[in-house]
Amino acid sequence: MPAPIFDLQSHSTHSDGVLPPEEVVRLAAEAGVELLALSDHDTVDGVDAALAAASEHGVRVVTASELSSVDGDYEDLHILGYGIDHRDAVLRERLHAFRADRELRAERMSDRLRELGWAVDDTKLEERRRAGKTIGRPHLTLAVLEHPDNAERLAEEGYTDVSSFLPAFLIRGKPAFLPRTTPTVEEAIEVIHAAGGVAVWAHPFWDIDDPDEVIAAAERFRGFGLDGIEAFYITHTREQTVLLVDHCEEHGLLITGSADFHGPKHERFSRFRAFELHGREPRLGRLAGD
Repeated sequence: MPAPIFDLQSHSTHSDGVLPPEEVVRLAAEAGVELLALSDHDTVDGVDAALAAASEHGVRVVTASELSSVDGDYEDLHILGYGIDHRDAVLRERLHAFRADRELRAERMSDRLRELGWAVDDTKLEERRRAGKTIGRPHLTLAVLEHPDNAERLAEEGYTDVSSFLPAFLIRGKPAFLPRTTPTVEEAIEVIHAAGGVAVWAHPFWDIDDPDEVIAAAERFRGFGLDGIEAFYITHTREQTVLLVDHCEEHGLLITGSADFHGPKHERFSRFRAFELHGREPRLGRLAGD
C-alpha cells in the first residue's frame, strides 16, 4: 500500500511560524497533503486546534512536537516526537521546563545585547511571554532590528536582517551567545517515549555538514532509542538523502520527511511538499497507520 502524501513538520504561531494552526492545516490541505504534523518547538499547545481543523479539511494530523536538544558542541539539534499523548501531564510539565530554560537563556542574552550597546524592544517579546510562546534567537534579533534607536548603527554596520545580525552576535563564539544545557538528545528521546511517541531526528544535514559525523551521531542516538530519521528534507541533497535512507534501511529505522513549513512568505520554508524523495521510499510505520 503506497504511503499517503505526507509532510511531517510544520510550525504555527505557537512557536516560530506566522500562521495559527488552523491556517497551517488549511494550506496543507490545499497543497494536497494527506498526512500532516504540526510540530511546534517544545510545545503541544497548537495540537488540539490542528486536530479540529484536520477534521474540517480532510487531513490526518499526527500529534507532534519538535524538541530543541543539546549534544556536545551542538546546542540546537532537533528531535521530533510523533504520536505523543499531547495531553499527558508529565509531557507538558517537561516541555514547560525546557521552555523555561530557554526563556532564562533568552533574558540573559538580551542583557548581553544591551551591554553591547543595542536597544532591545521588549514589547513583542513580552507579547510572546504572555501568550506562553517561546522566545528564541530570531525573536531577540528582531527585537534589535525593529528598535528605532538602533537604526543608525544597524545601517553603519550593515545589519539589515535576521540572517546578517544573528550570526554576528547570537551563535557560539559570538559576544551575546549563551549555550543551552537541556534537554540533551537522550533526554528528549526519553520524554517522547514516555509520552507514547516515536523519536525522529529532524534534518540532520541542516545542523551537521560532515556525512561521517552525521552517521556517527545517528548511531549514538540509536543507542538512546532513536526510532527514525527525517531523511527527506527541503535542503537535503540527493547524496545526503540516499545516505540517510540507506542507514535507516540497514537499521530498521523510520524514514520521514518534510518541507518544514513556517509560513507562505518565509524565505525558504514557504511551501508544503517542497522536498524530494530522490527515488527512495519512506517508512512511516505507525505514523501512517501501519
